[in-house]
Amino acid sequence: MPSLGADMEAGTLVEWLKRPGDRVKRGDIVAVVETQKGAIEVDIFEEGVIERWLVEPGTTVPVGTPLALIAGTQPTAEVEEAKVTATMTPTLAPAAVPSVSPPLEPRAGADRPRVSPAARRFAAERGIALDRLTGSGSEGAILYADVEHAAAAEPVPRPTVPKRLDLGEMRRAIAAAMARSKREIPHYYLSTTIDLTQSFAWIEAANATRPPAQRLLLAALLFKAVAHALGEAPEFNGFFTAEGFQPGHGIHIGTAIALRGGGLVAPAIRDTDKLSLDQLMTHLRDLVARARRGALRSSELSDPTITVTNLGERSVETVFGVIYPPQVALVGFGMPVERPWAVAGKVDARQVATATLAADHRASDGHSGALFLADIDRRLQSPETL
Repeated sequence: MPSLGADMEAGTLVEWLKRPGDRVKRGDIVAVVETQKGAIEVDIFEEGVIERWLVEPGTTVPVGTPLALIAGTQPTAEVEEAKVTATMTPTLAPAAVPSVSPPLEPRAGADRPRVSPAARRFAAERGIALDRLTGSGSEGAILYADVEHAAAAEPVPRPTVPKRLDLGEMRRAIAAAMARSKREIPHYYLSTTIDLTQSFAWIEAANATRPPAQRLLLAALLFKAVAHALGEAPEFNGFFTAEGFQPGHGIHIGTAIALRGGGLVAPAIRDTDKLSLDQLMTHLRDLVARARRGALRSSELSDPTITVTNLGERSVETVFGVIYPPQVALVGFGMPVERPWAVAGKVDARQVATATLAADHRASDGHSGALFLADIDRRLQSPETL
């Protein structure tokens, strides 16, 4: 069971999308789990053949519990114990794990089938009426495989319908993570004002010949500047654990995305420093679209090594964020505004924005934090180098 954030202690396996005997490779979606943040697709990091499941659909297990055995690996005592525990205890006692949403929607009447979240989303994407399907799951529940079979006869995709999240559960999960952060992490805060006039001029020139769908936004420059600055300041890119600070393996920036109706997620853009601005813009658009329709992957929620929040579009000039544990830093950007600014001995009207840093004093100090913000500023003065 993957950890999808500091606020997650357990999850419910909703559905297997791969079966014993299926070959899998890194990046394949193998299962769907239900958490306080909704239904999340679990992607795999191994390659091989699924030998057997260790956890059955409908089972709630703690984070870290082995879910399946891949051929070629040796089953450890932990794996065998997990298999026995999952078999003997389909659902853990409420005192052992937090309350999670039920994996299947309750039956409201004889004409309404129970449906797994993945199956409902796939059916909506393909325009398949669920009341015409016969479920193969427990008590006739409709699973992803049932919709997949039906989709073979209706290959034309239909518009996606956003998945409904339990925003109350998500808000409780966010509150728990933030309370832990403020309780355990010795925060310090810094801010600086950055002249973005050069960045805006460069973006305007770059977008002059581009169609709307391919135009760059300021957010791409901000993320890239942060990613490059982290290469010189690794103490802000990683995690603080019981063993102390652990540098991140790669720079994977989590982007804070507000969901319609409330709630917040921060999926990762992997290897942000290695992406071109066009690739970064594509990733940003894709993450926002999938986050708002409930189609994020487990690796995207567990990989961020730092979080960036950009509230400029919400007319907020300054944001002092709360670090998402076990990360050690969060960078915030506010709304660009026109201000009088001294340039070469003259006062001019310039586009400026406030950048802030919330950092963990166990991993860094104010001196290194100030140098980090100054480096971000310096890079945004030469946007063509990003």
